[in-house]
Amino acid sequence: MARLSHWLLASTAAALMAGSVQAQDSNRFVMVTHGVPSDPFWSVVKNGAEDAAEQVGAELEYRAPSTFDMAKMQQLVEAAVASDPDGLIVSFTDEDALGGIVQRAANNGIPVITINSGGDVARNYGTRLHIGQSEYEAGKQAAERMQEMGVEKGLCVNHEQGNQGLDQRCDGFIEGFDGNAEQLATTHDPVEIRNAIVAYLNQNSDVKGILTLGTLASEPMLRAMRDQGATDMFTLGTFDLSPSILEAVDAGELDFAIDQQQYLQGYLPVMFLDQYARHGLLPAGDVPTGPGFVTQENAAQVIELSAQGIR
Repeated sequence: MARLSHWLLASTAAALMAGSVQAQDSNRFVMVTHGVPSDPFWSVVKNGAEDAAEQVGAELEYRAPSTFDMAKMQQLVEAAVASDPDGLIVSFTDEDALGGIVQRAANNGIPVITINSGGDVARNYGTRLHIGQSEYEAGKQAAERMQEMGVEKGLCVNHEQGNQGLDQRCDGFIEGFDGNAEQLATTHDPVEIRNAIVAYLNQNSDVKGILTLGTLASEPMLRAMRDQGATDMFTLGTFDLSPSILEAVDAGELDFAIDQQQYLQGYLPVMFLDQYARHGLLPAGDVPTGPGFVTQENAAQVIELSAQGIR
């Protein structure tokens, strides 16, 4: 009996030590996005990812190009795959540029979750799931909301033409207006965005609704409207949130902002990949984080969380 008790104690101690070692093991995940550092949207995504990594004790490497550059993003995703992480998170902005690399990661046993863009095609390349919103449907809902507000013709300002997600937003917007809307392509430069919008409106006086696709374009658009004293002359909407955008919505200068809860696009894939690495658990389907609409009626509720880097 004494020998048996000694064996049980030794076995229990060994099991506890093994469990302790396992608990201390940390997973390493790489997140590669197309978000440029000047875009406040992506700082919230990064905040969510870092918060999740801290909670589960994972190592997170966040990588993004300094400008919207698909060649550079290809290189970043290639390097991430070559580093053999426990999981890969990618904003799938360009199927042609990133599809083959993502497929190779999946073939090599690296679980891939896509976020923000490309949810309609990512599964074709072996990804596990997508976290984001239907960009086309969100753009269409923006048009329908403007039509309900009396707008007959709209303009979609695209500051990253070639980004599949943003192109889909404009496509949905134009479809929502039954084709009675156009797309205006610009760069990231705020002065160019402002000037392009003013020039377009001067030549198209029948346009009364303007949709921007992110904070990089919405803030120059707002400055143009303020400079011209025209905020009340147009129905103005944008995708995504920032403290200044929420203040404009709260003040009635912007009619709505489309919230896709980007904090969750950073937070959830890290949590899911950690559960997958530890227990083989994943949601059975994609996770929609939007669209939701922030208007003057509910903007004040969101402002505090935005200041904290969560909304």
